[in-house]
Amino acid sequence: MNDESKASLLDSTQVVIKEALTKLGYSNEMFELLKEPLRMLTVRIPVRMDDGSVKVFTGYRAQHCDAVGPTKGGVRFHPEVNAEEVTALSIWMSLKCGIVDLPYGGGKGGIVCDPREMSFAEVERLSRGYVRAISQLVGPTKDIPAPDVFTNSQIMGWMMDEYSRIREFDSPGFITGKPLVLGGSHGRETATARGVVHCIEEAAKRKNIDLKGAKVVVQGFGNAGSFLAKFMHDAGAIVIGISDAYGALYKEEGLDIEYLLDRRDSFGTVTKLFKNTITNQELLELPCDILVPAAISNQITVDNVHDIKAKVVVEAANGPTTLEATKILTERGILLVPDVLASSGGVTVSYFEWVQNNLGYYWPEEEVASKLHKKMVSSFDEVYNTAQTHKVDMRLAAYMVGVRKMAEASRFRGWV
Repeated sequence: MNDESKASLLDSTQVVIKEALTKLGYSNEMFELLKEPLRMLTVRIPVRMDDGSVKVFTGYRAQHCDAVGPTKGGVRFHPEVNAEEVTALSIWMSLKCGIVDLPYGGGKGGIVCDPREMSFAEVERLSRGYVRAISQLVGPTKDIPAPDVFTNSQIMGWMMDEYSRIREFDSPGFITGKPLVLGGSHGRETATARGVVHCIEEAAKRKNIDLKGAKVVVQGFGNAGSFLAKFMHDAGAIVIGISDAYGALYKEEGLDIEYLLDRRDSFGTVTKLFKNTITNQELLELPCDILVPAAISNQITVDNVHDIKAKVVVEAANGPTTLEATKILTERGILLVPDVLASSGGVTVSYFEWVQNNLGYYWPEEEVASKLHKKMVSSFDEVYNTAQTHKVDMRLAAYMVGVRKMAEASRFRGWV
């Protein structure tokens, strides 16, 4: 792996934030304020395991900037969670909220654990313990958690229930991504993927690509990747490649997406069922119209960027393209839609859920879908126009749009 790929998500995020603030005319003092979270809580959570032993888990909750409003962001359960990752992702949440114009700053949480090796009951006890540990820091007007990697509506339900026992009057809007019967919103489960699809549609228009018959490659077959493959297939695109952590599948005339969806497990694994697979690296280099990295970070780097044959790259994962590779893609005329724009559908519908909780009135799925489409299209337009006006790549343009609101709010509050 080259030095560029070793650069942390936090380092690369801070580099682009500084460049965005400089382009917008802000001083270095504003960068010093926004380069890290205002608050970062580390907690230790003792959990009684099924065998009677007690295991102590480490958890985090970061609140990047609350100048605009409460902080908002998911909670991930993963063995590789660490403080630096949570810090970087909380900054990204601030940027996403700024890009889609939500009244939030960014937050993020995580627990160092592997839910794949835990029982249902152990995951419940851990979820409840985490809420007890962070309860003084969160709330519907302070910080609103949501699902993320290896967390789902059931875990949000447990967390809401635990919080309601501690603060009974604050409970409905404390967390989003809940089951519908507990105040969840229609369209939340598929929101991230639908947001990516709207960005693909807008990018395709700019590149004169007809989505009907367009060849699409999706790296990753988890929550976002699997829904995305289905939605693109339903729209008439030909999904020629998909992958998971164990390998990739490729078929020039198009994969049977419904068949693959029926056979994937809850962690997005499907390729182990097939003998004829290719590598994730080979998948990225397939000739296609649209490439969607929806798996892990640092997938497109200076080592392979010249082998990318897509016309459009839409980032559904966090940080799949390095900064240097972003510049090279742009120079090659490949339109890159950055993660902070493409994957902001999830937080947008989480915002809709929070609004519905506060109103006590719930919208039908069609209304949620319509509002999401409107948000994503207007956000794409603003980022694209910023890139054209300032002659910068789409990533820097997205950061400029995303950072502007919290910088202005911080300035009016007199913080800088």
